Amino acid sequence: MVNLDWCYKQSKGIKFIEPNENLSNQYLKNAEETLLDLKDNKESNLWKATKKYYFEYFLIYSLLMKLGIKCEIHDCTIVLIKKFEEMDLLTKDTHKILKKDKEIRIDNQYYLKDKEVKINYAKLFEFFLEMKSIIRSLNVNKIKEIRRQLKK
Repeated sequence: MVNLDWCYKQSKGIKFIEPNENLSNQYLKNAEETLLDLKDNKESNLWKATKKYYFEYFLIYSLLMKLGIKCEIHDCTIVLIKKFEEMDLLTKDTHKILKKDKEIRIDNQYYLKDKEVKINYAKLFEFFLEMKSIIRSLNVNKIKEIRRQLKK
């Protein structure tokens, strides 16, 4: 089972780096562009699943870059999301949404299952605004505190 301890030990798992505002902003921009792509909602389930998941993932990765955390294992990123929920940084069950959307993306992209992907643009836009607000609210002291709690 994937947990924080396991993720810290992996070469591509959770690593602390210098916070990077520029990369954080770039991931936010990528999320916004992907959200606009999802607005027409006329693509195949394969592409809807891929775009929806990566829209969510870009937002989370924007947060990670702002905090100075690198993580190249998606399951470890989801574990971090759960930890952020426990720290009241993210809304409860955000990790469940990302995990479910990741599974649908994998099923549709790699196993060609053509599972239906429901796109609720208003809800996705709300998530975008929520994440953008969280990211923008982080100051140096808050970032240090979050990093300190994660290093325990």
